[in-house]
Amino acid sequence: MSAQNATVRGLGFAFLGFAVFATHDVLIKVLGGTYSVLQIIFFATLFSFVPMAVTILADRTTGNFVPRHPWLVLLRSATMITAMSCAFYAFSVLPLAEVYSLLFSFPLIVTVLSIPILGEVVRFQRWAAVGVGLIGVLIVLRPGTTDITLGHLAALTAAFCSAFASVLVRKIGNEERSAVLILYPLLLAILVMSIAQPAVYQPPSLLHLAMMALVGVFSVIAQHLIILAYRAAPAGVVAPSQYSQIIWATVFGVIFFGEHPDIWVAVGASIIIASGVFVVWRESRANTSANTPVLRVRSPRADTGASRPGE
Repeated sequence: MSAQNATVRGLGFAFLGFAVFATHDVLIKVLGGTYSVLQIIFFATLFSFVPMAVTILADRTTGNFVPRHPWLVLLRSATMITAMSCAFYAFSVLPLAEVYSLLFSFPLIVTVLSIPILGEVVRFQRWAAVGVGLIGVLIVLRPGTTDITLGHLAALTAAFCSAFASVLVRKIGNEERSAVLILYPLLLAILVMSIAQPAVYQPPSLLHLAMMALVGVFSVIAQHLIILAYRAAPAGVVAPSQYSQIIWATVFGVIFFGEHPDIWVAVGASIIIASGVFVVWRESRANTSANTPVLRVRSPRADTGASRPGE
């Protein structure tokens, strides 16, 4: 297969994967109107366990399931669960496009966190992109003119925690088995959410139970499609495709929820996306980034513990 065909194939996998993720988020928003996000995560994680177990068993790397960095693996797992819980809550209470606009600050946060954790050297141009992206976030939030709700804070917390978990996996990913990095967040999510169930559980209808199952299955499918994308095409080409989710969010928001993002959300989202694309472009250039923390993260999504280590 030629390099050009491989790139097209990789982009196809990426766009399809992020479309599946956007559909997954629609289901979360629908379910979030009736059920606690803790219950949704519990069932989604349970239903994702079987396909994820198959992935774990397919990892034939010599070794066991004992992590080499247990505290960092535990910290990453807890951070992923926090990110997932906050993202699910944000999707349940805010317009889809607004949530994505705030989640798209993820690569900017990765850039900042990579300095103390990875020892990354960030020069003026990437710092400028981070500053411009922050302006975009402020435009979306418009503090002082609109109410900043718990949903907005949850979306920003999800972006921060996803970035932190992603930088951690860049730090330990070369020393930990993929199976370890998948299994521990999955098991911790099931444990934590099962403890919470007596306080939040509502008997779901058969249809809603099937939708919760789809949340878990869609997450696994989307993650694997994105992994295939990164195997087929250069990271600098695939990484910006995540922003295609804003198109799906806008379309799905209009069709299913009657959401019409205002001009300021569109302006802020455009600025955040432009900043993120610039960071990706800068990291893809030779001699610019020692660790390429944004490029080497296959997906900012931490849902159901399905994230894989970067390469």
